[in-house]
Amino acid sequence: MSTSAHLLARLADGSRAERLLHVERLPARPARLAQWPDDLAPPVLAALHGIGVQRPWSHQREAVDLARAGQHVVLATGTASGKSLGYLVPVLDALVTGASGLHAPTALYLSPTKALAGDQLARLDSLALPGVRAATYDGDTPTDERRWVREHANLVLTNPDLLHHSLLPGHERWSRFLRGLRYVVVDECHVYRGVFGAHVAAVLRRLRRVAARYGSEPTVVLASATVSDPADHASRLTGLPVRAVTRDGSPRGAMTFGLWEPEVGEDGERRSATTEAAEILATLVDRGVQTVAFARSRAGAEALASGARRRLESADPEAAGTVAAYRGGYLPQDRREIERGLRSGAVRGLAATNALELGIDVHGLDAVVMAGWPGRRASLWQQAGRAGRGGEESLAVLVAADDPLDSYLVRNPRAVFGAPVEATVVDPDNPHVLAPHLAAAAAELPVVDADLALFGEQTRGLLDVLVERGILRRRPTGWYWAREDRPAEHISLRGAGSLVAVVEARTGRVVGTVDEASAHAQVHTGAVHVHQGETWVVTDLDLEQRTATAVRGDPGWSTHARSVSRFDILATERRADRARVEVAFGQVRVTHRVTDFVRRLPSGEVIGTHALDLPERPLTTRAVWWTVSEDALAAAGVAPADVPGALHAAEHAAIGMLPLVATSDRWDVGGVSTALHPDTGLPTVMVYDGYPGGAGFADRAFSAFGTWVRATRDAVLGCPCRTGCPACVQSPKCGNGNEPLDKRGAVTVLELALDAGG
Repeated sequence: MSTSAHLLARLADGSRAERLLHVERLPARPARLAQWPDDLAPPVLAALHGIGVQRPWSHQREAVDLARAGQHVVLATGTASGKSLGYLVPVLDALVTGASGLHAPTALYLSPTKALAGDQLARLDSLALPGVRAATYDGDTPTDERRWVREHANLVLTNPDLLHHSLLPGHERWSRFLRGLRYVVVDECHVYRGVFGAHVAAVLRRLRRVAARYGSEPTVVLASATVSDPADHASRLTGLPVRAVTRDGSPRGAMTFGLWEPEVGEDGERRSATTEAAEILATLVDRGVQTVAFARSRAGAEALASGARRRLESADPEAAGTVAAYRGGYLPQDRREIERGLRSGAVRGLAATNALELGIDVHGLDAVVMAGWPGRRASLWQQAGRAGRGGEESLAVLVAADDPLDSYLVRNPRAVFGAPVEATVVDPDNPHVLAPHLAAAAAELPVVDADLALFGEQTRGLLDVLVERGILRRRPTGWYWAREDRPAEHISLRGAGSLVAVVEARTGRVVGTVDEASAHAQVHTGAVHVHQGETWVVTDLDLEQRTATAVRGDPGWSTHARSVSRFDILATERRADRARVEVAFGQVRVTHRVTDFVRRLPSGEVIGTHALDLPERPLTTRAVWWTVSEDALAAAGVAPADVPGALHAAEHAAIGMLPLVATSDRWDVGGVSTALHPDTGLPTVMVYDGYPGGAGFADRAFSAFGTWVRATRDAVLGCPCRTGCPACVQSPKCGNGNEPLDKRGAVTVLELALDAGG
C-alpha cells in the first residue's frame, strides 16, 4: 500500500470506515522536458538558470514559441505546472531586447485579484532583469506612483476593473504605453465566465480598439486551469483566434483521492462538512502531514481552522499553534508570513477559501481536504493540485456538504473521475452587458462603422437603441457619447446591475456593497446582514439612493426573506420533444417580489414574521423549462393535490444539480414551478439565469438536459432521508420557506422528464 493510501486508510479506521465511500488511485505522470530557444535574450536565459530552471517543460516551450511568433495562445495545464513561465518568458524577452528602441515594447498583465498581481511583481523583481520596469497599478496605487507607472513602466500588472475604470477612459495619458503594447497577458482566464466573463470580454475588445488607435496590435497570451475547450473560451473572451496548449509536460506524483460523507447522528442530523473537515485536518496535522483544507466561504475557513485547533489543543497544544487560516482580504505581509510558515514547516495545517487558488504561492504540501464540492471539476483539480508538488505522492479528500450535488458526487465517483471538466460559459453577445460597454467605448473614442465587427452582430442595433435613449449621438463620422458623466461609473464588472451600498448609520462609512438584484432579500429593512464576519442590522433600505443603512451588532437571531414569483414566456428559441415531456429554451420575464421576512433563533425556532413593502422586480432573461401533462402525472401516481410539492421539489433539486453540466453556482440561477402555467397550459418547471439577458447557464442545461435530469433524479432517489432534506430537495434560497415539497413526487416528475426506459 502506498504512503498516501495508507494514510487515508488510517483516517477511515474504526467508526469512521463507513464515511469513506470511494477511493481513487491516480497514477504518476513523468516529466517531458524541452530546451529554451537558442535566440532567447541572454539576460533572460541567465535569470532562468539563476532560479534553477535549466530546461522548460514541453508545454512551456510550446507556449513560448507560439507567443513569440505572434500567435494568440492559451496555456491550459494543471496546477503547479509552471504556466507563468509560459507567458513571462516571451514578455520579458521582448522587453529586454527592445528596451533601447525608439518605440520600446510594453506589456500588460491582467489578473482577477490584486493579490495575484502582487505575487507576480515580487517574482519579477527577484529576477532583476535590466530594462524591465514592472509595477502594479490598482486601486491602492498612490497618485504620484500612478504617474510614474504611466510615464515609465513597461510591464504593468493590473486587473480588468482598473482597466475599465481608469486606463481605457484615460487612454490619452497612457499613449506611450499603448503605442508600444506588444503583449497582453490574461491570467486565470477560467475565472472570467458567466456575466463577469461577458463584461471582461467587452473590456478586452475595448482595449484592442484603443490600442489600435495608437498603432499596436498586441499578442494575447492567456493562462487557465483545465477547462473543456480552452481555445473556444479564450476566443470568446478576446474575439480573436486562439491556439490552445493543453498537453502538460510537468511531472506529477501519484495521488490517492477519497470521497467522504459526514457522519449522521442518532438524531438523524448530518454533521456539517466544515466540522468533518476540521476533524480530518486535525488528524493529519497531528500525524505531521502538511495539509491545506478548503472551505467555501471566509467564515467557513475561519471556523475550519478554529475547529482543528480545538481538537488539537487537548492532545498537542504545540500542534494547535501550527494551524492557520487564509482567506481573501488578508494583507500582503500576512500572506507572505503564511507562505514562509508553509515553506519552513511552522504552518502544518492551513484552512483557506478559494482565494488560495488565485493568490498565495504554495509549494510541497502533502494533503488537501475540501469541505464541500468547490463548484466545478476544474476547481476540484486546481485545489487538489496544491498537494504533491515535486513529484511526491499526495492525498486528497472531498467531504460532501449538505447539498444535492455533493451527495450525488460522493456516491457516483464516475461523475468526478470519469468525466471531463466542464465547459466554461461566457456570452460576449449578451445585450444587457454589451450595450453599456458600447457607450463606454464611444466615450473613449467615437465608435465608427469599422468597429461594428469587433463587438459582434448586435452592435448596430444596440447603438441605435443608445441613440434613441439620448446616451449616444449619431454623426456622419460615428457614434459619440452625449452626456456629461462617465459611462464606466455605471458599470460593475462583477455583476449585471447597479450596486447598493451598505452604510454604517453612525459614521456614514460604506462597509460593503450588495448587487441590486439581491438587495431586496439581503438588506431589506430589519435584515440581519453578515459582512466579512461582522453582523449588522439594516435599519433602512433606500432603493432610490441605493443605500442600506445599518448598525453593527448581533441581535441573536437571523432573518430570511420570503417572496413570490411569476414568469411569462416571451419567446421560445428552441424546443425538444422527449418521450413524456416537452423541453424548451428561450426568453422569459420573471417578476419577483419580496413580501416579508421571518426572524429565527439559532435553534431554528421562528420568533416573528414581518411584512415588507417592496416593489416588484422584473427580470428579462433566458430559461430552460419543461412541461408534463396532468394525465401523465396522475398515471404515474402523483395526485392533483401533490403536484405543486412535486414540481417545487424537482425544481430545487434541478437547481442544485445544474453545476454538474454548467459552470454555475446555485446563486447564479433561479427557479419557478407551477401546477398550471397560463402560457403553457400545463404543469411547468423552469430554471432561469439570474442575470438580465441570461448568462449561458440555462442554454447549457437545455443542451445537456438528459444528463442533468438523470443525475438530479439519482441524487434525490439516493438520498437516505425520508421526506426531503438540504442534501436533496430543500434549498437555502427558497422564497417560500421550502413549502410545499414532495420528495417522492419529485422523483416521479424527474423520471417523466427522462426518455422512455431512462
